Amino acid sequence: MSELNFQLGELLLVNKPLNWTSFDVVNKLRYEIKNQLGVKKIKVGHAGTLDPLADGLLIICTGKKTKEIDSFMGLPKTYSGTITLGATTPSYDLETEIDQHFSLEKLSEQQISEVAKGMIGFYDQHPPIFSAKKIKGQKAYDLARAGEEVILQPKRIEIVDFEIKSIEMPNVHFEITCSKGTYIRSIAHDLGQKLNNGGHLTALKREKIGDFSLENAKDVEEWISIIRNFDPHKNPVNS
Repeated sequence: MSELNFQLGELLLVNKPLNWTSFDVVNKLRYEIKNQLGVKKIKVGHAGTLDPLADGLLIICTGKKTKEIDSFMGLPKTYSGTITLGATTPSYDLETEIDQHFSLEKLSEQQISEVAKGMIGFYDQHPPIFSAKKIKGQKAYDLARAGEEVILQPKRIEIVDFEIKSIEMPNVHFEITCSKGTYIRSIAHDLGQKLNNGGHLTALKREKIGDFSLENAKDVEEWISIIRNFDPHKNPVNS
């Protein structure tokens, strides 16, 4: 790791921990890099938010590499996770409590797989009201938590592949590849609706961003150790 040059620009593949925000990771690594280099400022950013209730691949860019963030954000993404059928939540995941229950008696594994396959392609997706989408300058989730009515416009997204890996009712384990801007929570909700049932997301892991894979990512603590053991005198900082 002696070749690292954080100001010239590095791309760090991070396995984001559960319950951390993407900005938690950015702030932690920025602090460690500044401290090790002895500088007051350095650009550090992430290429695509991952919700606190999800873990997995997060691309962190430093220095001049931050100019490439938009190109990374536009790449297709692959996730694995679990959708729990038979119940809905206002946030479409575990952030909020269950608000409605449905019977699972008439659901078959074949039906679930066929409906998931039928969702492949382009469609207009409604984002969750508990999201960071802005409405007149305010975040939708702030309005939703305040009990105000939230209406979000649908956005055209693409599901490239949607495979049901296994089913242990009420839990449906899946892998999905989709375009930028896709809310997997909304996929869970929409799958439930298309089954004339209910569904919400109960686990999510980002496996890939384009050709970048979680298999090649390091935990936050591993990156901190690398940064703290990095000797900037062996590789002078380019200003």
